[in-house]
Order: sequence, then C-alpha cells, then structure tokens
Amino acid sequence: MKTFVCKDLTATEEMGRKLGQVLTTGDVVCLTGDLGMGKTALVKAASTALGVAAKDVTSPTFSLLNIYKGKQFKIKHFDLYRLNSEEELEDIGFDEELSDECISFIEWSELFSQALPEEYLQVTIKQEGEGRSITLTPYGKHYAEICEKV
Repeated sequence: MKTFVCKDLTATEEMGRKLGQVLTTGDVVCLTGDLGMGKTALVKAASTALGVAAKDVTSPTFSLLNIYKGKQFKIKHFDLYRLNSEEELEDIGFDEELSDECISFIEWSELFSQALPEEYLQVTIKQEGEGRSITLTPYGKHYAEICEKV
C-alpha cells in the first residue's frame, strides 16, 4: 500500500498520469471516494497518458460505461453509483465488459465488491486538509508491482 498527498487538482492529475503510464491491457483499477474527490479527474489524467483526448473522457454517471480508444488499448470507464442491485450490474454486462483486452477503471467499486475480479488495484481518494490523499492498495502481485512503479 502506498499513500500520496496531492495538495490540489493539478497534483491529483499528475498522480493519474503516472498511474496511466504504468498500466497495461487487462488491468483493473477500482476507485473509491466521496462525491467530488477527483475520481473522474484521476481517470481522465490516466486515460490521457494512455493516448485518449482529454475532451473525450467524461463521467459515466448516467451512461454507466464509457469506452475510450487509447494509443494501444481500449479503456473502459465504469461508474456504478446509480446501480441499485446485482441484477442491474448484470444488465449492463459488467462481467463481459471486464476483459484482458482493455484497461478498466471502476468508480464506486465498493458498492459491488463481490463482483470485482480477484486481483485489481484499489485507489482510495480522501479529503486531506485543502487537498487529497490517494492510497493505492494492490490486490495481487502484478498490482503490487504497479504500486512500486508509481
């Protein structure tokens, strides 16, 4: 586990860019944090590091899933906030959408922790004074290696 303190949005975005630079196909990144903590900003920065135009990365709050085309990989950006049941999760094809052929970011993943893969990277964002603390918790050896690279 590694924790970083980001004093402002620019530092949060820099953290996202660093994360994006070490991700590869098949990676799953789960994000938790209160509303307005910067989950989507972090995903946007990571996605731009992977070759997606910043203007294309938006919160999937109402669409539940946005798909972006990076330089080398497809990026799937889930937002589970508006889902109320496992049936709704199944309706969006969550299991089928997670694949080794893309990088997946999942906002509000804690709402459906039982549906997450065995191995993933947990990113927890919390208020820290005027800024944010970002904690990376790896679940699996591959994700421990990612933490070390960030």
